[in-house]
Amino acid sequence: MNRTTKFIASAVAVVALFFTTNANAQKLGIGLNLGIPTNDGYNFALGADARLQFDVSKQVSIPVTAGYTHFMGKEIANNVKVSDYGYIPLKTGLKVFLDETGSGPYALAEVGAAFGVTENSGTHFVYSPAIGYAWSSGLDLGVKYEGVPVGGGTVGQVALRIAYGFKL
Repeated sequence: MNRTTKFIASAVAVVALFFTTNANAQKLGIGLNLGIPTNDGYNFALGADARLQFDVSKQVSIPVTAGYTHFMGKEIANNVKVSDYGYIPLKTGLKVFLDETGSGPYALAEVGAAFGVTENSGTHFVYSPAIGYAWSSGLDLGVKYEGVPVGGGTVGQVALRIAYGFKL
């Protein structure tokens, strides 16, 4: 499946989900991700995202997340510089709040596609488990692992997500 087909299929799924969900139960969150790479070839990971969250119930939501993530390459042995790696993740998953109010501590699992934007990076599978805390005021702090299997290994990060969400 080529990149355009994947994007169109994802967009159709999001639109279908949008029209089959209660219009009063949607939230939009804008977040900043600060990550520590789990690979030796990178110094730091920085990203931003937008998450549209469809509430199935007060405790269960279906998030759709898109953004941009950039890994900063570093110099390793023998003066070899690892190239930067950037991608646009498009993910969906399940978010479960542990409190009956729909705020407080939560667990989140997302999967999707990472559309590479750096030279020869291609499109890969991306997965991201997370835990966090969402306040009723809209502030959302989370810690996640995000992995992208590339070649024979995985480009990954442990990241802090600082976000603000509001109802639509």
